[in-house]
Amino acid sequence: MFTRPQEPFVHVERAPVAGRCPECGAETLERYPVISEHDWEMVTKCSSCLCSVEREPWGRHGPYTYLVDTLG
Repeated sequence: MFTRPQEPFVHVERAPVAGRCPECGAETLERYPVISEHDWEMVTKCSSCLCSVEREPWGRHGPYTYLVDTLG
């Protein structure tokens, strides 16, 4: 039913964020979605040391929006 992906690796787009890492001091912060033990979250992390600077809930289905979720 589902075809094999053509891409050899799965990746996610990361958006650069202005600021400095509180752990290592690097100016390499990025914002991107992750699936964690809690649910989908949008995180801001240092790409040098992987310190989590900010985490916020993103939605129960991550990047997908279902019609039932839009109903009042």
